[in-house]
Amino acid sequence: MDEAERIGVTAGRSPVRTAAAELVAASFVVLFQELAVIRWAGVQVRALAYFPNLILLSAFLGLGLGSLRAKGRSLLWAWPPSLVALVAAIVALSRVVFTQSSTAEHLWLLYYDLDRNAPVVNDVRLPIVAVFVLSAACFVPLGQFVAARLDLFRERSSAIWGYAWDVVGSSLGVVAFAVASFWGTFPVVWFAVLLVAGVALVLLPRRLLIGYAACAVLVLLAIARGERADAYSPYYSLRAEGAPEGSRFTGGGFLLLANGSLHQVAFGVRDIDPETIPGEPLVRSGYRIPYRALGRAPGAVLVLGAGTGNDVAVALDSGAERVDAVEIDPKILDIGRERHPNRPYASPRVRVFNTDARSYLNGTADRYDLIVFATLDSMTRLSALSSVRLDNFVYTQESLAAARERLNPGGGVAMYFAVNTPYIDARLHSLHERVFGRPPAVVRDHHKLFNRILLSGPAFDHLERAGAEGRANDAGTEIPTDDWPYLYLARRAVSGFYWSLIGIFAALAVAGVAVASRGPGRGILGVGSFDAPMFLFGLAFLLLESRAVTDMNLVWGATWLTSGVVFGSILATILLATLATGIRPLPLRVAATGLFGTLVLSWLLPVRHLLTLEVPLRLVLSALFVGGPVFFAASSFAVLFGKHPRAADAFGWNVLGAVAGGLLEFLGMVIGLRALALVALGAYACAFLFQKVGSESTREGGKEAGYHK
Repeated sequence: MDEAERIGVTAGRSPVRTAAAELVAASFVVLFQELAVIRWAGVQVRALAYFPNLILLSAFLGLGLGSLRAKGRSLLWAWPPSLVALVAAIVALSRVVFTQSSTAEHLWLLYYDLDRNAPVVNDVRLPIVAVFVLSAACFVPLGQFVAARLDLFRERSSAIWGYAWDVVGSSLGVVAFAVASFWGTFPVVWFAVLLVAGVALVLLPRRLLIGYAACAVLVLLAIARGERADAYSPYYSLRAEGAPEGSRFTGGGFLLLANGSLHQVAFGVRDIDPETIPGEPLVRSGYRIPYRALGRAPGAVLVLGAGTGNDVAVALDSGAERVDAVEIDPKILDIGRERHPNRPYASPRVRVFNTDARSYLNGTADRYDLIVFATLDSMTRLSALSSVRLDNFVYTQESLAAARERLNPGGGVAMYFAVNTPYIDARLHSLHERVFGRPPAVVRDHHKLFNRILLSGPAFDHLERAGAEGRANDAGTEIPTDDWPYLYLARRAVSGFYWSLIGIFAALAVAGVAVASRGPGRGILGVGSFDAPMFLFGLAFLLLESRAVTDMNLVWGATWLTSGVVFGSILATILLATLATGIRPLPLRVAATGLFGTLVLSWLLPVRHLLTLEVPLRLVLSALFVGGPVFFAASSFAVLFGKHPRAADAFGWNVLGAVAGGLLEFLGMVIGLRALALVALGAYACAFLFQKVGSESTREGGKEAGYHK
């Protein structure tokens, strides 16, 4: 029985109403599964945390391929076993040490939770490609399920209303996962919610229920048995443990593992704390170098990336009158409050701010004698829609300039870093020189947890400066900016490592389309059915969405809450535009004009102009900055989608276009984030051009070669 027949059998008296309910349930499952797989896969296989956008693209690919098979026999039976296969593969890969063979982008891959005898593979592409393929397969049945119901709406009501129900379900999925993240739930809970919701898809074909139940049990057992975390923050899986005797830091402290990698070491950092192992005083002395160079007890100290509290404890022990501690991860703060042996967060001299470091710098009016950039290195990205890391906007020219503006007269900036690649070393030197007008004073000694301390500002003008190897003019090094915030990239380019991944995924996508689009009248490789306007709309919108999430994380802080609110707001705007189109559609020319106008305006107005505005005005302009292009893009899409003769194919090609858009997003590494708006603009222009040509061909040929008017 194909999907269309199945809807007719199960719909009863009101097939449209039943299809609407199933669309909401399926779209909820799709979004929730996307987010759950992205979070959990990155926890289990730590290399995947650096590439969540590639897992998202696998979901888009699977949905698109499934949509092209909307008229075929139902594949829903394959969804539960494909989920079992994906989970089993991730659990198996989690036991392997994958290292990075390319030096194009530095990854922090520290396997502290695996046995010393674990197998080692010197290439992170293997798990990325394996999970990409299995994840895509897991979404194919869901894509077919959704597309078949969109087709039913096209035949019996309006494709626009079907798409509106799809967006409603997607929005509910985003909200549900945000709530799960807020409460710090574990992956077994995420997948339990997913599988309970999935019952709505398999309930009526009762023969599937037994197999579904068996697969659900296998998935939950595998996830529960593979769990190694003590807690889940919105960013990482976390585990705090004491160090093995005689091997690392103790002193009443602990190691903090994030996604299984060593993230922080908390221990007694005061001079009066006893030495527990050889080398511990070396770390303490390293922490105190900026305070000794300052030559006095600081009045106010700002610690960016306060973590479990080492830097805060050092500031207190160095006589600081007030310490403002900024940390993005609420769970890490809680662990520091409960377990740090010096209890720095209990001091009345400490104020704690659970927010993004860059956001704090942009919003505070306070001034400081010393601003400390702790070792903020992140192990994940801002969002699955972005190639920017969580900490990238902290290490930019604009960020360091904001820190400089927050210094008291005679104040200084201290930046701790663990440098192990020459280009990062040169880039940090150049960054300080560009902002402060002279090279930084640099301490190059290895202090266990860091091996560079860069000191800049009037407080450190008396110190010996860096040599010529660190000067911007001599190094010829690209300076990270808010438009190109890629501290960890070797150069402004898409490296061979990324090109290899792009080539692999493009080949997989073409092969998948060749198989999925086979059928009468479709042509070889699906060329006969290729829908250029829908494909280009998907490509452009992914770029638009990616830039919106990245820009708003910069404006409002790179927190999980910002990403969730922005993504939810985008879906709400899409729903509003879709409903408005269903009731009273904008003329396509008006929608297209609005889209081009707002895109050009967003390119002409760099997002940095929003950073210093008062909150109410910043909120209004942010809504216009993001909401304007999204509204007009969604309105244009809804108009074309509502007229399309084949809703399932239109949806499929649109989602496949998003795969291409996600791969094009890597161009930001070359042209910068701002220029992605121009790429989106060009894609939309081509989409409207193809649509116009197709419409004229329809009118002239009197046949279905484009969109119906």
